[in-house]
Amino acid sequence: MPPQPAAAAIQLSDLGAYQHAVRVVLTTDVVTATRPRPGMLEAVLRWADQLSKDLRDHLGYTLIATTRQVRLIRRLDGLDPTQTTIFTAKSGRPFDRRRLAYLCLILASFQRSRVEVSLADLVRAFTPSANAIDGLGFTPTVSAHKAAVVDVLDWLADRGALRLSDGSADAWSADTERGDALYDIDHDICAALFRPARPVQHLTSAAGLLDATYVSAKRGAQREAAAQRAARALLEHPVVYYAQVEPEVAEALRQTGVAENLARLTGLAVERRAEGVLLADAGGRFTDRPFPGRGGAVNRAAGLLLAKIADVLEDPDEAPLLLPLPAESADQRELLEKIDAALPLAGVVTELAWSAPLEEDPDPKRPGGAPPAIDPDPNRADQSADPSRADQNRADPSGRTPPLVPFIADSGLRAMINDLYDELGPASFTVTWQHDPRGLLNAAVAFLADLRLLRRVDAGVLVLPAAARYRNIKAALPVRHAEGQLALDLFGGDISGDISGDTSGDTGGDIDDD
Repeated sequence: MPPQPAAAAIQLSDLGAYQHAVRVVLTTDVVTATRPRPGMLEAVLRWADQLSKDLRDHLGYTLIATTRQVRLIRRLDGLDPTQTTIFTAKSGRPFDRRRLAYLCLILASFQRSRVEVSLADLVRAFTPSANAIDGLGFTPTVSAHKAAVVDVLDWLADRGALRLSDGSADAWSADTERGDALYDIDHDICAALFRPARPVQHLTSAAGLLDATYVSAKRGAQREAAAQRAARALLEHPVVYYAQVEPEVAEALRQTGVAENLARLTGLAVERRAEGVLLADAGGRFTDRPFPGRGGAVNRAAGLLLAKIADVLEDPDEAPLLLPLPAESADQRELLEKIDAALPLAGVVTELAWSAPLEEDPDPKRPGGAPPAIDPDPNRADQSADPSRADQNRADPSGRTPPLVPFIADSGLRAMINDLYDELGPASFTVTWQHDPRGLLNAAVAFLADLRLLRRVDAGVLVLPAAARYRNIKAALPVRHAEGQLALDLFGGDISGDISGDTSGDTGGDIDDD
């Protein structure tokens, strides 16, 4: 039996407040009395029952709501390298591997019986664990190690897991012998922050962190599961292309229901095209990557780069090379291979290790029978020399013929960014980038790849269909901002709002030299 429409019990006069609560829950890792701002916890708890039902029925998510915190437990259908902004320091820099490791070790060091801990005691407790890990370690005389600890503690304090009651972490960092800090521990929030799908010490592959909920073979159950996967893909990504997802997910998105329920649930607008579907956010508040027009020089350069690419594609004298668009499953296998290559297996309890589904061909050399992340491709070695052969062997496992999309070579991208510097002047791209056009190009391409507007391939990029949505972006001349940066203008009324979805991180590679 299909679920009721989203927000079915919400009166029209209350729908705006309910949609705001939904957006807060979906964009905030943990909602507390002060996070994301005072008053939001009460606003969310008002709708807790209906929120829990809608998020469970339409997305398969679990909402944990208490009087002190609200946490959404997501089901992961795939790994997403763009979602990294949740782990950032106060400076805005993403956590590196050291900080992520320290975060896990510090959470593991909290004893349930203790309600407060001094920073000196905390460091003494987690240092042996850190030093037992090759390549990690903790030395109190190393400034980088102390800075990483401070960033982790600030991250936990920002979410209410710790509360500073005395002293200062900065004072400890400056002088570990004399400085100290005292923290109160909220064990409930600590437990809510770390909820893996399976115990990580029993994993032989990162694939074990993904959703593997049993689904009945009945047709109705299969359709409902596909609809939930489709809804999660549309909500979590800026745009979903039918050709890149599983056939049953694409079919669910093509039909009315999934996207429309999400639109009513979130207040966003559905945009459908022949190639796919997206949720557009006119307010720009339901995304961690607002585009276009805000976000600094990289955002502006990305918009202008799309306009340059559109000019090339619309030039009747230039016929762009067309290449097949790889399926998402190929990217997932490649990403899993990279993660699993560094996965420590020495401490895995083989008897309790997560095993691959029976239909997969396990590798007996790996503990627990987990499959390798990707089968080696003997034809892959010499593909990089010919971009027309790049990704050709990454076939769609469903047997569908992948669509052909335009290919822009790295040399063409470099010519475009050089033209922009000549046309607008280096000072238009701020002090950070005015002498580094290549670095700005790398950052802009990575940004557009996060938004699923471009896709990095060997020796260039593929231009994805949603990029045409921004073909009329132009520099707004002669208007300048106070800081001397050129604004963006949108002609033709093509843009109705920002692309929504969690699109953080850096997925693009460097622009290669020819």
